Parts: sequence; structure tokens; C-alpha cells
Amino acid sequence: MNRIHIVYTAIGLLLAGCAASEKQEDKTAAAGPAVTETFVLKKDTLSSGLQLPGELIAFQQVDLYAKVSSFVKELKADLGTEVKEGQLLVVLEAPEISSQLVAAESRLRSQEAVYAASKATYDRLLETSKTPGTVSKNELDQAEARKNSDLAQLDAAKAIYKEVTTMKNYLEIRAPFSGIITARNVNPGAFVGPAGRGSEQPLFTLQEQKKLRLTVSVPEAYAGFLKPGDAVKFGVRSLPGEEFTAKVSRMAGVLDVRLRSEKIEMDVYNNDKKLLPGMVAEVKLPIGQNDSAYIVPKTAVVTSAEGIFLVRSVDNKAQRVEVRKGREQNNKVEVFGNLEAGGIYVVKAGEELRDGTPLNTAAK
Repeated sequence: MNRIHIVYTAIGLLLAGCAASEKQEDKTAAAGPAVTETFVLKKDTLSSGLQLPGELIAFQQVDLYAKVSSFVKELKADLGTEVKEGQLLVVLEAPEISSQLVAAESRLRSQEAVYAASKATYDRLLETSKTPGTVSKNELDQAEARKNSDLAQLDAAKAIYKEVTTMKNYLEIRAPFSGIITARNVNPGAFVGPAGRGSEQPLFTLQEQKKLRLTVSVPEAYAGFLKPGDAVKFGVRSLPGEEFTAKVSRMAGVLDVRLRSEKIEMDVYNNDKKLLPGMVAEVKLPIGQNDSAYIVPKTAVVTSAEGIFLVRSVDNKAQRVEVRKGREQNNKVEVFGNLEAGGIYVVKAGEELRDGTPLNTAAK
């Protein structure tokens, strides 16, 4: 009897499960197929700001090297020294240049005396030749040739003296502009030169920091919205909560072939020296709005090997519409193509939705 009871119980449970399954299927059938979420296409504008990373660099920077082989005699500045344009930074010494200068000056004085004598001789002969028969034409020509030769020798001596004087001036290195010494790589007594040993590193690195350059690479899609004079706000991590302002000063006018972006520079006045070259900035670029465009959810744009398209609902059937993408921001994207406002489009489209695929739409 127990076995018969167990069998009847199992049969009862099986029949009850089948009935529950039939009821669930009836409910699903009553609910109908899943609804495809859609939206109505309309024109709009994206937010007017764009945040990009930028870099602060010195407005001017130069590495100072020795122009002649010499030894460091005296340093007039050190790391962190603020200097003015023309200020003496390094005194070098090269005994051979001093000797060359003395020799060049001696030769110059000698040639000046020789030329003065030959010129005086020519002038006297010229004056005497005015009396017929006193001076032959050949004698006068020889005196003139000697004078011209001595003048050429004098000009050569002047050029040599000037060259050696210029080389001696190279023994004093001065600041080409006002700024701060940010690197010093030599000590007194060190051998330095324009090439070879002693020229591996610059004597000093000088930066102008009261005025900085803020550089940022703007993607191709946004480059056309900026122009010189546009105000830009930015901040740096080392000064949280502080916001700085600059203006677009220079635009490269060409896209970097690797990044597909345009380099933009802003001038930043930094008299209080809060900002330092090398800082990374978070730049907020003002993106001016052109005429409004069609703005759609990113999920509505399908990018596949067959192209870029939206899926439109026409009589509850899918129809692909080819588009081109513009700017993107957050979860929205600009699209361009053969579009008309008021059309019903699928919010979450996919490659499986081909022309003619049935849809159960409910426009939002």
C-alpha cells in the first residue's frame, strides 16, 4: 500500500507542475513580446565646456654653454637665483685668448703706423706731381699701390683684432633674459668648451617664470570651436580649490598626425610664482555652440564593419539610417546624415537589427 501511495503522490506533483507551467506560459503570452525602447529625434546642443589635461612650461628657457674652451673662474649665480637680462653669470678664463688679444692689438698698431707713412708719402708725391716734370707717373702709381696694400693689411689687422676681442667677450656669460636659474652643473675650476669634454651639460639652465605657457592638445572634433582671445579656466593638483584664468594666445593651425589634435597655447601671468613649469593642469575649454545638431544616446549609434548607423522604426519595422558622428559628451553624441526631426529611433540598437526586423516600439 505504501508503494501505491508514493506513486500516486508523484503523479499528483507532476500534474501540478505542468499546470503551473501552462499558467506561466499563458501569462507571458498575454503580456506579449518585449517592448523596444525608442526616442523621438530632435535637435539639441551639448554642454558648452570641455575638460582636458594641459601642461605648464616656462615662457622662455635656455641652456647656457661655453662658446670657447676655457676654465670656470667665477660663478656669479647659483640654483634658484633670480637674474636680470644682461646680468653676469659666469666668468671664464683662457690665457691663450689673452695672448692672442695682445698680439692682435700690437699688429693693429703696427699696421696703422705703416699705413699712415705710406699714405703720407703718396699725398706728398701727389701734391708735388701737380708741378709738371717733378714726379714721374710711374713713381706716383707705385706710391698709390703701396698705400692701398698697406690699407688692406690694416683692414685685415682690424678684423683679427675684432675677432679675438669677441672671443674674449665670450669669457663672460650673461643672462639673455630675466628669469630664474633652475640648474647649475659646474663648479669653479671646471674645464668647459663648445664641443667634446666639458660640454656634456650646460653651465646653467635659465627659465622665465613670471610668464608661463599653458599648452593643451585639443581633439580634432573640438579644434574648430576655439579662437585666439577665448578665456580659459584651469587648476592644478598642488593648489586644490584655486582656479586660474588665461586666454588663448597661439594656435598651431595644423593637426598632429599621431594624436589628431591641434596644439593650443595660453599665456599665464605668474608674478606671485604660485605656478611652476612642469605642473599638470586641468583645463576647462569653452566650446562655443554652432547651430544645434541632432543629439542621440551613445547606445543608439551602431558602429560595425557595414558602417555607422541608427535604427529607425517605420511601421514597427527596423530601418537602418547611415550617419556620421560628431562630438561626444557624457552619454550623448552628435550625429549628421539624412535625418529629420520627429522620427522614432531605437535607444539600444545593435547589428542584429536589420532592415525589416519586426519591432515592438513605444516612443518616449
